[in-house]
Amino acid sequence: MSHSAVAIPEKLFFKIGEVCELAGVQAHVLRYWESEFPMLAPQKNRAGQRVYRKRDVEMALRIKELLYEDQYTIAGAKKRLTNDLRGGKAKTGTNEGGDGYTSLPLANERSAAQRLSRVANARLASSDGTKTAEDRNALRRLASELRELLSMLEKESQASTSSKE
Repeated sequence: MSHSAVAIPEKLFFKIGEVCELAGVQAHVLRYWESEFPMLAPQKNRAGQRVYRKRDVEMALRIKELLYEDQYTIAGAKKRLTNDLRGGKAKTGTNEGGDGYTSLPLANERSAAQRLSRVANARLASSDGTKTAEDRNALRRLASELRELLSMLEKESQASTSSKE
């Protein structure tokens, strides 16, 4: 189950038990992830208990997806999250355009579009007030364009599948 299928309640703060339940992992796993992934850093309240915000819950879900579903190692997931958060692209070779990026098969393009859309949505959701209105609008446009791209790719895929039959 991908993290997008998990309904995160609309509230400001979550206790560790609630995050564990949402992510489907035990507390010691979540605490270990905190030690390995600097981007998962819940605050602590006056009593010293962890207090997670929605962006922390989303990050825990993303980490779980990378580790359990996509089968990344801890180091690989850390690198992937760092690249995703920076908005970077991983170079895969050289194509005809010479820009250092290869064309991917349709299934990989769809998967990449879905990942980019999730990253854009996560950035919108985890806004900590440091983004300008212009930044937020640009991210919303990007997320919308990515959804349109995904829709077009799915239609292409369906059309090519039905033409082969």
